[in-house]
Amino acid sequence: MAMWNPWRGCHKHSEGCKYCYIHKGDLKRGMDTDNIVKTDNFYAPVVKNKSGDYKIKSGQTVYLCFSTDFLIEEADEWRLECWQMIRERSDLHFLFLTKRIDRFMDCVPEDWNDGYDNVSVGCTVENQDRADYRLSIFNELPIRHKNIICQPLIEEIDISAYLNHVELVVVGGESDRNARLLDYAWVLSIREQCIAHKVHIEFRQCGTHFIKDGKKYVLATRDLCSQARKANINY
Repeated sequence: MAMWNPWRGCHKHSEGCKYCYIHKGDLKRGMDTDNIVKTDNFYAPVVKNKSGDYKIKSGQTVYLCFSTDFLIEEADEWRLECWQMIRERSDLHFLFLTKRIDRFMDCVPEDWNDGYDNVSVGCTVENQDRADYRLSIFNELPIRHKNIICQPLIEEIDISAYLNHVELVVVGGESDRNARLLDYAWVLSIREQCIAHKVHIEFRQCGTHFIKDGKKYVLATRDLCSQARKANINY
């Protein structure tokens, strides 16, 4: 596993961004998250060591722009060079998530066609409104490997109409002292939708404020992922 953030900074884009951990972390460091800038890590996938070998070893999954959005407007002038590196490193698998799926076709290279086999795209949704809007677009896009990311999930949603050709659905709650509630029943509902369509699902993390069987819990951030794993409901 490798991380690649060719730029940093992002703008809050919808309700799911309300308690974004990137914005919170930058605020503590006195940084302006709304300032989108290239990073020193821009060329990471093609950097080589003294022996002439790539520093990022073959066969890894590269998590791309996990502290920003790969399709953000301010990065339009830099993105083509990133696609060139992704094409060069066909021995790696690149994964990025986006809340800006409506920009996708304006952001892909000319040779995209039906998608690069070494790229997975995760469309992020948080409520029914964003699910219906983004996933109706996502459903029609030429992408070989599609994931749906329901995190942070802030209400019950039905995504059953959008699960064709989806490989994985990830579900998770919000981590913040002011976080909106995650009801376990919503997670189970999505799980049933995925099972009906034979789509893999991963319960990634509980929410700080979590409801199960009508009882409310407040969980420490460090326990959110481990508690989700204990549920043992991945499919």
